[in-house]
Amino acid sequence: MNAASPAPLDGLAQALMISSRTPVLLLDSTLTVVASSTSFSRTFGLDPVRIQGQQISKLGTGEWSARQLISLLKSTLSGAARIDSYEMDLVREGQASRSLELNACKLDYDSDDVRLLLTITDVTDVRDSNKVKDDLLREKTILLQELQHRVANSLQIIASVLIQNARSVDSDETRVHLFEAHNRVMSVAAIQRQLAPSRIGAIDLLPYLNELCSSISASMIRDTEQLSLEVTGDDSAVSADVSVSIGLIVTELVINALKHAFPNHRNGRIIVDYRSDGEQWTLSVRDDGIGVRTGVFGAKPGLGTGIVDAISQQLGGTVKVTDAHPGTQVLISHAPG
Repeated sequence: MNAASPAPLDGLAQALMISSRTPVLLLDSTLTVVASSTSFSRTFGLDPVRIQGQQISKLGTGEWSARQLISLLKSTLSGAARIDSYEMDLVREGQASRSLELNACKLDYDSDDVRLLLTITDVTDVRDSNKVKDDLLREKTILLQELQHRVANSLQIIASVLIQNARSVDSDETRVHLFEAHNRVMSVAAIQRQLAPSRIGAIDLLPYLNELCSSISASMIRDTEQLSLEVTGDDSAVSADVSVSIGLIVTELVINALKHAFPNHRNGRIIVDYRSDGEQWTLSVRDDGIGVRTGVFGAKPGLGTGIVDAISQQLGGTVKVTDAHPGTQVLISHAPG
């Protein structure tokens, strides 16, 4: 112990300091070590006998003498600051650099002696683990973007083949089916394009459905003065997977309304609406067309009906078709149960 050693601690305080599992230093007003935990010397490879009575800047080979650290410690002693989760790299010759998190506070107790408690946590392994996770997430994101790019290209190719075949076949019925398949592929492409930038996290439904319906309108409505497709709703947000399901339902119901609700170039409007309150939500597609028989989506049940029923059940929702006076409303609702 140096000649200028500080006064000894109370026995209980000394025992607590030594037994702490966290590396701890107790410093005086000159930043001299009054006491240290056994874990401090063990963690940083220092002789416990030589630690007490040394200024922190003299510990080891001077690795604790970082100018910013000393400045923060002095400011904490004066009461002008408090070190809270301060991070620093401990660089020692011949050893790997360690990432440390430091916390320090000036002790308030009945004594004329000023004391500063400094705790040190080695977060190197945590930082390395987080870096590995970040690298894996970055790699996953790149792979996902590449997959989305390939999916988009594949959908474009499929849509092109369908439209070419539709124009070349002689059967009117086959041509109608091919055009319907083309519209469905283009709608799925619109969903994929809208979700591609934000596959992780919640999706805001209102802008998503607006984008989707704009795509459907552009590909299927020749005269927007004659037929309009609108989206209303609140600020609901759902997971990407749920948004895909909702998008597919909306696509089928809107296509069905365009096919059946407005014969002979009839004017009209289709409104898509989604609202939620906690786990309770409603999705409706309403038109002001000629109306259909309650319980069916069109002239007869078909592929679209099956898709809507299946996806709605998957989401835990129930489908109800009603007369909208005029037109038809298809309501899919989910209530917590």
